Amino acid sequence: MNYQQLFRLDGRRAAVVGAGSGIGREASIALAAHGAEVICLDRDEEAAEATAAAATTAADADGSASHRHLDVLDRAQLRSVAADLGAVDVLVFTAAVNVRKPLLDYEDEEYDKVVDLNLRASFDLIRAFGGPMAERGSGSIIGFSSIRGTTVEPGQGVYAATKAGVELMLKTAAAELGTRGVRCNAIAPGIVETPLTEQIQQQPEWYDAYATKSAFKRWAQPGEMAGAVVYLAADASSYVTGSVLRVDGGWTAIDGRFDPPS
Repeated sequence: MNYQQLFRLDGRRAAVVGAGSGIGREASIALAAHGAEVICLDRDEEAAEATAAAATTAADADGSASHRHLDVLDRAQLRSVAADLGAVDVLVFTAAVNVRKPLLDYEDEEYDKVVDLNLRASFDLIRAFGGPMAERGSGSIIGFSSIRGTTVEPGQGVYAATKAGVELMLKTAAAELGTRGVRCNAIAPGIVETPLTEQIQQQPEWYDAYATKSAFKRWAQPGEMAGAVVYLAADASSYVTGSVLRVDGGWTAIDGRFDPPS
């Protein structure tokens, strides 16, 4: 085992879905910085192009980045892009949406919107990229779940259900594809300052209440998820599959915030 190379990704191709902003953007940059050839995929092609430019700047001598348009809700396009890209060693998918409403207030269209992007598209991505990985005998699939896949609050029910579903789907893929050399894992962030949480960030009381829930009493920045992505993409995690890596600042480890007097 060459321990100096544990986190290196030289010669590997990584496709990052949702690369245009937030965690996907930072993951793309980090993967390129560790030597990967990164394909930045996003429905917003201009944003994907900007991420690819940033990743190219951050890349070392072996890393590189390019971009391509992908709407994961378009199954035909998703399959076409996966086929056109050829051999992909690492798949990272981060795209998600949330409609924060009580279950009884949900509209049918809102339910479909959340489930289609968060769960159905994850299923399609695992199949489109996981199949060729299994045929080649190697690969790493990294999907983003959430603390909401474990613990929920009013107004987060549908989102939480999709994130729990992503975790179980990746565990199933790990069980089915492990003997064919494909590792499948989930990352479960806590509360991160991304476009997905913009509604909360704009309300100081809500923002502060969330900040107090973690052991650090602060929100995470998107770049703080990038290390977990690199770890799961690299040989450092060669015996890790079917796992959920919680990067939540201790959110799910803490029950309450009261500190008893000494």
